[in-house]
Amino acid sequence: MIYLNAIASLVLLSCAGADASGMALTKDGKSAYVIAVGPDAIESEKTAASELQGFIEKVTGAKLPIRTESDVAGDAPRILVGASAEAKRLCPGVDWTALGQDGIVLKTSGKHLVLAGGRPRGALYAAYTFLEDVVGCRWWTSTESTIPKKPDLTMPELNVTYTPKLRYREAFYRDVTHYPIFAARLKCNGHFEQIPPSHGGHYTILGWCHTFYMLLPPEKYFKDHSEWYSEINGKRVHEGAQLCLTNDEMRMALTAAALDWIRKSPQAGIIDISQNDWHGQCQCAKCKAVEQEEGSPAGPLIRFVNAIAADVEKAFPDFLVQTLAYQYTRKPPSKVRPRRNVVIRLCSIECDFGHPLDSEANATFRNDINGWSRISPNLAIWNYVTNFRNYILPHPNMRSLADDLRYFVKHGAVSVFEQGDNGCGIGDFVRLRAWVLSRLMWDPSRDQEGLIREFLTGYYGPAGTPLGEYLTLLHGAFEKRGKQLRCYNEDLSFLTLDDLVHASALFDRAAKAVAADPVLTGRVRRERLPLDLAKLLRYASLETRARLTTTSMPWRLDPIQAREAFIRLARELDVGQYREGRPFDDYQSYLESLFRAPAPPPERCKALSPDRWLDVQDNRFTLHGQGNWVRLVEDPQASDGRAACMPGGHTQWATQWEVPSDLADLGATWRCYVVVKCQPKSKTGTAFSLGLYDQEGRRGVASKAIPLAEAPAGEYRDYDLGPHVLKSGMYLWVAPPGNAESVEAVYVDRIYLVRE
Repeated sequence: MIYLNAIASLVLLSCAGADASGMALTKDGKSAYVIAVGPDAIESEKTAASELQGFIEKVTGAKLPIRTESDVAGDAPRILVGASAEAKRLCPGVDWTALGQDGIVLKTSGKHLVLAGGRPRGALYAAYTFLEDVVGCRWWTSTESTIPKKPDLTMPELNVTYTPKLRYREAFYRDVTHYPIFAARLKCNGHFEQIPPSHGGHYTILGWCHTFYMLLPPEKYFKDHSEWYSEINGKRVHEGAQLCLTNDEMRMALTAAALDWIRKSPQAGIIDISQNDWHGQCQCAKCKAVEQEEGSPAGPLIRFVNAIAADVEKAFPDFLVQTLAYQYTRKPPSKVRPRRNVVIRLCSIECDFGHPLDSEANATFRNDINGWSRISPNLAIWNYVTNFRNYILPHPNMRSLADDLRYFVKHGAVSVFEQGDNGCGIGDFVRLRAWVLSRLMWDPSRDQEGLIREFLTGYYGPAGTPLGEYLTLLHGAFEKRGKQLRCYNEDLSFLTLDDLVHASALFDRAAKAVAADPVLTGRVRRERLPLDLAKLLRYASLETRARLTTTSMPWRLDPIQAREAFIRLARELDVGQYREGRPFDDYQSYLESLFRAPAPPPERCKALSPDRWLDVQDNRFTLHGQGNWVRLVEDPQASDGRAACMPGGHTQWATQWEVPSDLADLGATWRCYVVVKCQPKSKTGTAFSLGLYDQEGRRGVASKAIPLAEAPAGEYRDYDLGPHVLKSGMYLWVAPPGNAESVEAVYVDRIYLVRE
């Protein structure tokens, strides 16, 4: 199997700047050329000929006939598509075996042109490369392209032989995974892209990932074989657990299940045997001993996978066994080495994506990739280029995409899965990201900024320049704040008031530049949605800061009206999911709860000017353990008709409010009040606790345990935590007493602050 063997990448000779005085392929919409396929042409090579014919006709008006090579008369000029004997004769010196499955050959020989490559995808990729680099076609999305009109098409002298270093290339975006022909045109070939054989097919990974319980489901085996599963704190468990990787009986059962999978799909070529998507590794004496010997929990995993891979190889010599280096297994072992038919898929999920992955900010990942690259015969990368908290928010992680891919290739990676916004159609420039990443995976040496400019100009027309300035502003604003950018991010505080004003002006310029073109206008309006959402989510904090500092807001927003406009347009544009596995319906409900009419002021604030006090309602709380520890409920006694309700039987700080950076930056002293009521079952004991905690200092700043005597049944009261200089990273919290016998529930209506 080609995936297993090392492929030497040959030199790509760029067509850019080729001699325009080359051979005339068409003249005045006519051509003497014939597209010729070999007698043994495979399905994808025939598709390549058809794609070539169709797009040349669209560009020039000339429909080149498709013939088998034996049916082409004499020495008529021809475009030979596919790795036929005649094509190979015209390309002396090409190492066809080194092309693997995807390598391409574009070569002029006299008046003939060869578009060929490795099988099954090389000829198709060669045809697409010719159509892009010579003819000038661009496929921006699955439904939008730029196809030039050129009745006269000149073909320069070509001598291109190229094999991509990344054999597996997957851009996990909705437009790519849902439209296989578009994926093929982007030269992607990954598991989820489902490319049919007519367009060269794709890699299939049996199980995909996190397969321990797929292969040995605990509901089937745990009752009789609990020893197959993790021992945690001295007890065999399966919830939140893994497998006991030193149990030979379990390994034999899993191997049998894996072989059964392979027998049903022998054409796949790769099977995944990897840990569940949580921690919970086995702590039994044997597993711990191997961990200690290997210096990493990856030690028992690789020994386990190696043993299975050895058995798989006996029955299926070319099959690969893939596992994850993920979370607790990310650090490579010190002794064991993955077998030749094992793929290590290293995951970057904990990294700071605001910085290159080879930077000091990601030193741990850098150490891990260095270690795995030294010992892995097949290194794959699972990289995260999305925001799992919210696909729609601005996510300034684009500056190092090319650098990171070059870093992977430098360390011997042969496979990259770029996990993007697969479920969402209106994310942060998702079409640009899919297009640029696909080109960089095909050839990581390409200039990322040049590709971005090409897409912005080609897809957005005159709006491309201000949109490029917006991307520069967005990334610059984040870098100025000096924060980390995780793939789980909801912190938009890097966007200051000035940034949002400037960003809005850039989108206004973009819209004005294409106002006469409804298609381009629609594209620009769609790309503005993440900024619309950022402004909506930031408005309350920024407006509060402006009010507290008695400065004016440069724009005014009706949050409810803006919310409705955002929801309406998102739905019109087929938003899909707002985060992985979560429909937009859920987010719409959240937005509707977040923006409500203001509650009347507390009694002690009625006479205060607006710059002296701040109200925080339940819709601004952070709720931990929703549905168990806390839930939002309707409550007619609450100031706005809703409250956070916690059962009395736990002590978790389940209701919190974190001090926003816009407030913390003021450096003011605030007296903090929390409005709480209790539903008691007894007259003595603690009703609830509340306090202020400093996360950066890891210390409690203030706390109180309120006795039931000070919490009249069913009556909201204001509880004073005293004056404090509120800093970033601090949060106010409320917790029940942990005694369901004395307290039925604790309700938190609001928090309000009065400036000293």
